[in-house]
Amino acid sequence: MPSSSQRSLFAPVVLLLMLASLRAQSLDDVVVSASRAQARSFDAPAAIQLVDRGAIQNGGPQVNLSESLVRVPGLTMLDRSNYAQDLQVSIRGFGARSAFGIRGIRLLIDGIPASTPDGQGQGSSVSLTSMDHIEVLRGPLAQLYGNASGGVIQAFTKPASTVPLLDYQYFVGDYGLHRADYQFSDTVGDYGIVADYSTFSIDGFRDNSRTERKQFNGKLDFNPNDQTRVNLVFNQFDMPLAQDPLGLTAAQWAANPQQQGRNSLGTMTAAQFGVRKIISQNQLGGSAVYSIDKDHSVTSRMYYGTRDNLQFQVGTTGINANGAWTGLNRTYYGVGVQYNEKMEVADTPVEWVAGYEFDRSRELRKAGTASQGQQVLTNRNEENQAENSDLFAQGTAQVSDSIALVGGLRSSSVRFASTDYQTNGAASGDVGYRATSPVLGMTYFATDHLNLYVNFGQGFETPTLAEVAYKTSGGAPVGAFNPLLNASTSRHYEVGTKWVPDRTSRIDLAVFQIDATDEIVVDATAGGKTSYKSAPGTSRIGIELGASTQITPQMTASLSANFIDAKYSQAFTSATVTGATTINAGNKIPGIPQTSVFSELAWTSEQARSGPKAPSLGTRLALEMVQSGRIFANDTNTASVDGHTVFNVSASQRWAVEKAAVSAYLRLNNASDERYAGSVIVNSAQYIEPGLPRNWMLGLSVTAPF
Repeated sequence: MPSSSQRSLFAPVVLLLMLASLRAQSLDDVVVSASRAQARSFDAPAAIQLVDRGAIQNGGPQVNLSESLVRVPGLTMLDRSNYAQDLQVSIRGFGARSAFGIRGIRLLIDGIPASTPDGQGQGSSVSLTSMDHIEVLRGPLAQLYGNASGGVIQAFTKPASTVPLLDYQYFVGDYGLHRADYQFSDTVGDYGIVADYSTFSIDGFRDNSRTERKQFNGKLDFNPNDQTRVNLVFNQFDMPLAQDPLGLTAAQWAANPQQQGRNSLGTMTAAQFGVRKIISQNQLGGSAVYSIDKDHSVTSRMYYGTRDNLQFQVGTTGINANGAWTGLNRTYYGVGVQYNEKMEVADTPVEWVAGYEFDRSRELRKAGTASQGQQVLTNRNEENQAENSDLFAQGTAQVSDSIALVGGLRSSSVRFASTDYQTNGAASGDVGYRATSPVLGMTYFATDHLNLYVNFGQGFETPTLAEVAYKTSGGAPVGAFNPLLNASTSRHYEVGTKWVPDRTSRIDLAVFQIDATDEIVVDATAGGKTSYKSAPGTSRIGIELGASTQITPQMTASLSANFIDAKYSQAFTSATVTGATTINAGNKIPGIPQTSVFSELAWTSEQARSGPKAPSLGTRLALEMVQSGRIFANDTNTASVDGHTVFNVSASQRWAVEKAAVSAYLRLNNASDERYAGSVIVNSAQYIEPGLPRNWMLGLSVTAPF
């Protein structure tokens, strides 16, 4: 078997061979993220990719966004195999250092924000079993989505079936994986309904990593009149158990990657502390589109939700040290309205949109000591609030047959406030941030099948409520509101091209540079707590390539690849228990793979389809290669994990049984049994989160009208 280094060298060879044969995908994908109105992705003046239902279905049991979004260039999804901490998601390096969940990326589901005003979100909010497609927007135009818009991920629920339709899926796999999904869809008169309920459980590859989840996603759409379309969405997420195996030191990982982490003294395990997370979330939202005529429309949205989060953590000192717990009880809501218009100005076609968005979250934060995973003492009791109030406008003008200009502006106001009930207001405080984010770009349509674009944008990113919840004292984080963190500002430059040489062919290429000041970085970490500070300067330079091809009527290939050089452009100091540490200019920003490649070669036995978006009948076989480069684990660059290359194999068979369809799935992940680190915990001594060894999955789905 080839060594890890040999497989890493083999990856570029595979990449070059696939590039030699690429022709690429159809140009007819319709997206909305770039312009807030429907447009062909080829025409959109931005780096944007659409992942359709087929890719979501073929990616795996539809539990993690990483299964299908790994094929998007510029988007990095490090699967931690740790459901207590969610995925590590970053776009062009934004969001890479998140300790848990998604930050620095706007997440929307059916047009309803799944990110809070401070820029936090959870990938588990997306019910993949009921999603029709997902759009990923990268680059300067994403800045028009407001605070923490390093990129935008939008997910859209399937449209309702025109006939009553039942869909059942069941998956089993290694390490006790069980996944079931029940879905109903129908249209009755003007009313369409999609209702999806799924369950998931897994024992986990590592000790203390068992997880149980239940999820519901429902959508009702209807037309109250000929000019109005209304969508109502309700989703519920319940995770009563998500054990946390914690990270490992390099020595622990080398000895046994399945073991669980320990406290800083190595005297007690995660299980002895009862380290785990419990989450319950409910959200109801609605949107309405009123079409005044074919060129004028108004869109409005409103949503309300609750989220309860209880987390148990390790203790820091002592052989029989107490653990810690943190409880977050959040309510959140928001409204938004936008106006779209198509018009002509001096014989120049113009499309523009303007709108207003307001979002607020209110969170009761409690914390204290715990013993063997049970709450003992409360020593923190406060209320944290975050809200944003934003105005935005964006327009595109087709100034000639070959040139289009795009411009936009967003004015954002974000406010945090904390009321301390534990110490009679001693740690109370508030802080506000304001920013104006302009975007300007041009697209040159060289031919009907080739365009080039250039964009500039300015964005900003406030700290999150989790980041302002701790200060540094004595080289260690302590629980107290920190209003001294600055909001990061960034300048984004992008040049790209999209080429479609024939009806089934497309290649996307983008080159970017991002310069940021006051980027929020880790200052100190201990006992599961982290405090932050602002770094004076960072820079990112990168290249992204996305392409796919239909080599023959039965064989397709796809490829995404990106390279990024993300580093600190100015030196600064961070705190440790032993004293200040200097972070040198030129050091790499941790948590960001320097390279990543995804390629897939797929063969199907039949080309014919039963519908425009229906999966092909017959057999499908696919080989995937997933490569990730070296990742630094701390700001000093003294710890890192090597790159790796993983091969996945999948097979499926779909039969037509009268009016029903039956599908069987088989998937073998990490077929070569590569031993690798799946992700890193930034600036932690226990920084390695092991990737999964070879593992399998079997699935069955039945879709039947009745």
